[in-house]
Amino acid sequence: MTTWFTADLHLGHRNIIDYCNRPFRDVDAMNDALIDNWNEMVATDDTVWVVGDFALGKIADTLPMAQALHGRKILVAGNHDRCWAGHGRRADGWTERYLDAGFDKVVQGSTRVDVGGTTVVVCHFPYRGDSQHHDRFVERRPMDKGEWLLHGHVHDRWAQEGRMINVGVDATGYRPVDSAVIAGIIRAGPAQQSVPEANVSDRSATSG
Repeated sequence: MTTWFTADLHLGHRNIIDYCNRPFRDVDAMNDALIDNWNEMVATDDTVWVVGDFALGKIADTLPMAQALHGRKILVAGNHDRCWAGHGRRADGWTERYLDAGFDKVVQGSTRVDVGGTTVVVCHFPYRGDSQHHDRFVERRPMDKGEWLLHGHVHDRWAQEGRMINVGVDATGYRPVDSAVIAGIIRAGPAQQSVPEANVSDRSATSG
């Protein structure tokens, strides 16, 4: 059994294709590719941590796509997930809907996971930085105590920034990344790694 990490699929979100220069002709092609890429990597008895922002668009159509994805799925809720506690009362009842749609567990805020013998923080938000030009949701971010952090939210801003590792699909070739790869990054130490130039956009569309 393998543990995988991913984030920011934004299934059903048409604008994300332009915003992050995703190489898909339309939203249906993007959805199909993300699902196919996932299932090519992940076995049915694996565990996948989805570090926020799973599905947008018409949620009645996009959230059930979770059922097509292999593995035991744990969602660390992000600001675009309807079940995110940051939405306040608007989130009421949504955790159950995510569980009914195929997630095994929903986590709010941050948690800690063992990766190759290192305990890492897992949260949708990085310690600092954003997909936009100012840091939003500052009160929802984990405190930087020098721990490694697996996160999403920044899309194609970076792949690695110090001890912050972006597991979002825009930084990982539109597929989950396994714990062995993450462990190798940790062993190599803090670094600054950009997302490949082909994935860098001008952010001319609206997203977050």
